Amino acid sequence: MKQNKYDDPSFFANYSQMARSIGGLEAAGEWPTFRALLPELRDTNVLDLGCGFGWHCRYAREQQARLVVGVDISEKMIARARESTTDSAIKYHQLAIEDIDFPAGTFDVVLSSLALHYVERFDIVCRKVHHCLVQDGTFVLSVEHPIFTALAAQDWYYGQHGERLHWPVDHYQDEGPRQARFLDHDVVKYHRTVATYLNALLDAGFTITKLSEPQPTQEMLDKHPDMRDETRRPMFLLIAAVKNE
Repeated sequence: MKQNKYDDPSFFANYSQMARSIGGLEAAGEWPTFRALLPELRDTNVLDLGCGFGWHCRYAREQQARLVVGVDISEKMIARARESTTDSAIKYHQLAIEDIDFPAGTFDVVLSSLALHYVERFDIVCRKVHHCLVQDGTFVLSVEHPIFTALAAQDWYYGQHGERLHWPVDHYQDEGPRQARFLDHDVVKYHRTVATYLNALLDAGFTITKLSEPQPTQEMLDKHPDMRDETRRPMFLLIAAVKNE
């Protein structure tokens, strides 16, 4: 199923009010870790899968990437991204991630931020990314952590006084769709185990170079004390891989 929740006017309005939607990359808690996984972007061709408002595309150009292509299934997302830049070296296409079909060796770097847990066939995407990367090209992605997606509720277990006791994990090995509640809307996310993410990349011909389960930096915790519980369980899984066959 190719899901396009972001063109729902109410959902898009709610998403537009999120801190990361307003403040960009610096407001995204996982960004420092994601940025550290990226290779040198100068003089590279970059593809952003699920580009949203285009924050990562504009960052790549700031790092002097030669060409940047952003794809997103949402017409509203692409429209906002196009409104945010006049840079002719950034090209935006309204396209589902699953439908990419670029020629072999088109890109040096492919990245995807918090989009692939909405995609049903991660294995197919891995093969398509492998195809469109140059030899030794890099694929960097972030997804909601499988510990976070295992249960559709995606919420803490609370005590009788409303205190957060623990984060429940159940049905971890039962992969597949989860109907989660996000921004006051029902959204389908796809739960996969850590092993499935890694093996899909390995089977597609990638070498895994780095894994990360980032937590808020001390600076973020100082600014936002309410984020302290985010250190109790991983919310994101970040993976860097290189095409080597």
